[in-house]
Amino acid sequence: MTNPQMPKAEGKRILLVEDDDTNRQLMEDYLNHHHYVVNSIATGHDFLQIVIDFRPHLILLDLKLPDISGYTLLEQLQESPTFSQIPVIVISAFAFRAEQSRALELGARKYFIKPLNLMHLREAIEQEIGD
Repeated sequence: MTNPQMPKAEGKRILLVEDDDTNRQLMEDYLNHHHYVVNSIATGHDFLQIVIDFRPHLILLDLKLPDISGYTLLEQLQESPTFSQIPVIVISAFAFRAEQSRALELGARKYFIKPLNLMHLREAIEQEIGD
């Protein structure tokens, strides 16, 4: 007998790019609990290859990474017709309007300032890709 919940277990794929271990683990646990399949990385190293291999439905992106700017990653996504279609939600400690505007101009769909309200994040994810 097949389990009707089985397709749900696959879930929507979210790529989480966050260098802070605690924040990354908290978000990953929360999203897994809500049946999303999460691949989390702490740096931008091999970012585009990970996007190709994982094929995320959505990307959660911190702007301040140890090896590359999140703005650069946004630019890389926008340069590809395929990747530019992936919704990106920025989660950053940068609270200035200029940073928010720049991220949105580079294709981010939403911008959240840390500390993050996980319920608001989940609502934003559902608006972009459903649950």
